[in-house]
Amino acid sequence: MNRIRALGFALLLSLAHAGQAETLLKLDGRAGVAAPQGEHLQLGSVRTPQGHTLTANNQTLLLDGQPWLPVMGEYHYSRAPASQWDTQLRLMKAAGIDIVASYVFWNHHQAQPGAINWQGNRDLRRFVQLAQAAGLKVVVRLGPWAHGEARYGGIPDWVVDKMPTRRNDPEYLGHVERLYAEIGTQLKGLLWKNGGPVIGVQLENEYNLRGAGRGEAHIRTLKALALKAGLDVPLYTVTGWDQTVYPSGEVMPVFGGYADEPWATSTKELPPKETHAFRFGTRVSGDLGAQTRAHEPGTAETDQDLVPFLGAEYGAGLPAMYRRRTLVSPDDIAAMLPVQLGSGVNLLGYYMFHGGRNPLGPGGIGLEESTLSGGYNDVPRISYDFQAPLGPDGQQRPVLTHLRPFHYFLRDYGSQLASMTVRQPERVPADPADLQTPRWSVRSRGDHGFLFFNNHVRQYAMPTQAGVRFEVQLPSGAMTLPSQPIDIRNGTYFIWPLNLSLDGVAVRYATAQPVARVDAGAQGIVHVFMATPGVPSEFDLAGGLKTLTAGTGLQRLGTARDGRAVSVLLLSPEQARQMSVLDIAGQRRLVFSEQQAWVAGGQLQLRGVGSASLSAAVFPALPNPRAPRLQVVQDGLLQRLNVAAVPAQPLLQVSPTRQADNAPKVLTGGLAGAALQPVPEAFAGAATWALKLPAQLPPDADDVLLELDFVGDIGRLFAGTRMLDDWYFNGQKWQIGLKPLALKPGAELQLSVLPLRADAPIYIDAAHRPNFDAGQRQVAALRDARLLAVRRVSIQP
Repeated sequence: MNRIRALGFALLLSLAHAGQAETLLKLDGRAGVAAPQGEHLQLGSVRTPQGHTLTANNQTLLLDGQPWLPVMGEYHYSRAPASQWDTQLRLMKAAGIDIVASYVFWNHHQAQPGAINWQGNRDLRRFVQLAQAAGLKVVVRLGPWAHGEARYGGIPDWVVDKMPTRRNDPEYLGHVERLYAEIGTQLKGLLWKNGGPVIGVQLENEYNLRGAGRGEAHIRTLKALALKAGLDVPLYTVTGWDQTVYPSGEVMPVFGGYADEPWATSTKELPPKETHAFRFGTRVSGDLGAQTRAHEPGTAETDQDLVPFLGAEYGAGLPAMYRRRTLVSPDDIAAMLPVQLGSGVNLLGYYMFHGGRNPLGPGGIGLEESTLSGGYNDVPRISYDFQAPLGPDGQQRPVLTHLRPFHYFLRDYGSQLASMTVRQPERVPADPADLQTPRWSVRSRGDHGFLFFNNHVRQYAMPTQAGVRFEVQLPSGAMTLPSQPIDIRNGTYFIWPLNLSLDGVAVRYATAQPVARVDAGAQGIVHVFMATPGVPSEFDLAGGLKTLTAGTGLQRLGTARDGRAVSVLLLSPEQARQMSVLDIAGQRRLVFSEQQAWVAGGQLQLRGVGSASLSAAVFPALPNPRAPRLQVVQDGLLQRLNVAAVPAQPLLQVSPTRQADNAPKVLTGGLAGAALQPVPEAFAGAATWALKLPAQLPPDADDVLLELDFVGDIGRLFAGTRMLDDWYFNGQKWQIGLKPLALKPGAELQLSVLPLRADAPIYIDAAHRPNFDAGQRQVAALRDARLLAVRRVSIQP
């Protein structure tokens, strides 16, 4: 009877589709792929003592001669405690990051003339060594001008005050030469040619200055100084947006894009951003916040056929800026990935992947970008949270779990994708504001390819694309998919394979996204796929069409060349976002957990916030997992690990100590002609609270987070007169890790909140902007303050 009902339902569904108008989206992918060219690229030393090579051509990077499409994430060592570097770099590796990038902020190392400081949190050499130990490659962004929302772009005050900068001025270049020489000393023996992790350096940043001693000549001079300092690496890059200029062939441009523009001056929602629209022409995004303006095309506009499409600043979050406090959702960020990859990006580089905090300069001077020091933007003095996938204290944000499946996809399929050409559909949106025309592309080579689709645009509801099927012309003929028309809902984005071989099992197409491959030994070879919301998961095989159901069971597709089973583990998006792909005990394994999971010292690490149990499910099973209070249960395919919850959290005593005075009117002005951060004297009228820590913090806690949920303009946290952190209100809860602060038990902190005026010309997303009652002129309130213990367990495999 159940089978009859199921067949009846399938018949009704088929009839329903038969009556539905079909939207056939067409694309021609038959044109050949041009032969790559690379002789014109002036790379540095490309070979390691062990014989590994890293090269490039005009299409892609090549690792040991094979196309390579890595993921790069930015993490600023001098904005983070050195005690955290090792764990945070390993967390990045576990999230699918291949390369860590970091600026060298000159004013963090040499705030005053004299010695350049490479100690403590400024120890570049140790940071790079730890990155190598974590299995990461490194790109060092040398500056001397970096931007990065730093004071004078990272150039020290004493240099800015004394001489011309960012040009071939002899006095300036003398100081830059010394800086580069010391960076060279820090990295000695750690370059790719030495068997080290440093594969590239970036020169300057957002450089669009022209004229005598500027332009191409200045970039060429900086490269010469880098080589003189011993910085001989395969890749020399410059940023390619905002009309930048550089000597073609001597350096390669990198690109970026952000889901919103905190540096804009509008107090309204912005029009749809191009980062959510496929690009089939220029690689150069619009305004990325450069501090200087140019009015002529940059080199990247004419260099496109000569260099691969490399990314460095696809925003994994957004910075807080005083006048514009955009709060992005995980989908705002993750939806950019199929768009950028489907537009031809062959290095997926994020800015920032890990948040941080600015150090203070001599006498407590802020080293942040500020209108008071002539900057275009006001940013917090200390906080550089960036809404990054990993917070300043290593907190795992929801956006990380949305990005991770794409990173694992690139790890296993990026080599195939990197050599594929972008194919443009017959019909494309007229511009980023065209929300009606479907947004998609194909990258293919011969009959093999991937189909990319996006139906998400930040702050705009996209129409359901109804009755969709795709017709892709390939050299062997037309492929039409799926078998029946589908509806693609608002917020859906995906990557589907075309003519993909799964260890010898030919899949003509699948309407699910490939994620990872695991060799499970006697259990066969397992290919992990992620289902597309609202779309049946079809696998078109030689033996016919199979429609699979998401779950945690293996579904066999066929037999590998070695006789073992080839199976699919089809996960829902929610399941896929809980999955980490980790190498444990000599074998790649899938680890499912709502908490952070990574490997250190050969052991599985779990880390969670709050009182919940630490738990994970592992496949293939660990041979003999051991840890205090660990419970192990085999549940079908998965081995479940659980460490019991902690019954109580540390308590925080909160007492209001001062009511807010009337806040002064927010002034406008500066280079942007927009809202200016209040002057320091305005904070005398802030509301304040005393926050008393308990006499004893949990002795076994990996950290304790102070979480503050306030409504106001600006929050600042003090221990005595020492400012610990600050925050622009945007609706996001503010968390501060206490462990790096080395505070004494029972210490009393002070929170001050400057009121937010109802008439402040500041953009805050509508969902989080306070609803000022009739007649209410301002608000400064603390909604909640609490301590959250961070627990960590090491599980021997």
